[in-house]
Amino acid sequence: MALDKYQIAQRIAKELQDGYYVNLGIGIPTLVANYIPEGINVILQSENGLLGMGPFPEEGKEDADYINAGKQTITTLPGSAFFDSAMSFGMIRSGKVNLTVLGAMEVSEQGDIANWKIPGKMVKGMGGAMDLVASAKNIIVAMMHTNPKGESKLLPHCSLPLTGVQCVKKIVTDLAVIELTANGFKLLERAPGVSVEEIKNKTAGKLMVEGNVPEMQF
Repeated sequence: MALDKYQIAQRIAKELQDGYYVNLGIGIPTLVANYIPEGINVILQSENGLLGMGPFPEEGKEDADYINAGKQTITTLPGSAFFDSAMSFGMIRSGKVNLTVLGAMEVSEQGDIANWKIPGKMVKGMGGAMDLVASAKNIIVAMMHTNPKGESKLLPHCSLPLTGVQCVKKIVTDLAVIELTANGFKLLERAPGVSVEEIKNKTAGKLMVEGNVPEMQF
């Protein structure tokens, strides 16, 4: 069966490596903070000016002064640091973020990402996404495999305005874990109970399948 957003975040958390500086985008990516594996020390960065973000607070223990870039209340960890947005983006633009996890509306088989604007709809701004995709060493996308209309979000070419070009390394959806290669999407893992055929049918871009594709492990 397809994963829910919490399981997508849990699977992405397995990609974290000890010592990583990690930026978690708005939406599903923020949930990764709740699933950091034991024994792995990562430092979560929020572009509004924070290093050392912890998991979401327990209900009733929220502090409205502690928020992430998506204006959600958060916790901090011992040793965390607060600073202004200019310093935060200096950190991002200088390539000091090891991994960025972002949501997306579309990803192309070339690794392009569109996640900031739908033409004709009002947006407050692009946020930090363009800086992150231009500067991060590794970008993982967390998203549903299809849009609300049932149309694939993994495409030969993005139809929406691009955020970044040839920058996505891996995608974790409710159906699969997919790697970006020079030849298109490559299926690495499938959600428990989801067939390779279903993933193929819901992927509009070129999808390579090699050998037996294992189910995701959590």
